[in-house]
Amino acid sequence: MPELFQYHPHPRIAEHTAAGPTRVVDQRRLDHPNPVVRFNARFGLLITVAVGTMWCAYIFACIALISLPDNIHSTQTLILQLVLLPIIIVGQNIQAKTSDKRAEETYRDAEAVLHEATQIQAHLAAQDQAIGQILDRLGRTGPT
Repeated sequence: MPELFQYHPHPRIAEHTAAGPTRVVDQRRLDHPNPVVRFNARFGLLITVAVGTMWCAYIFACIALISLPDNIHSTQTLILQLVLLPIIIVGQNIQAKTSDKRAEETYRDAEAVLHEATQIQAHLAAQDQAIGQILDRLGRTGPT
């Protein structure tokens, strides 16, 4: 009996196997047709990347320690905010990258599942056709 169904795995399966880790460089492409929007986005990203590092947190902590004697008697909490700001941005950057990667992977995996379900449906249709042919033959000749 000739094979009625040919299985074709979704390209995402091979791509997922061959893909390397998500790189930060891939996430820094800011393409926009408006040059002002593009400049603002890139400048904002530059500042966020610069401030959102642990090195910046260390520098801010040093600044806070240097100005600590003047601020001991002050009721303001600016020093704590100065130190915590870059640390919070670092955490948010990590969470955003993880969330973006998870969303992209979920979307692509769902696309692969949809393709696989379509392949299953095609396979079932081919089986239905083969079963119909078998039943037609049995109906014509009767059971043996």
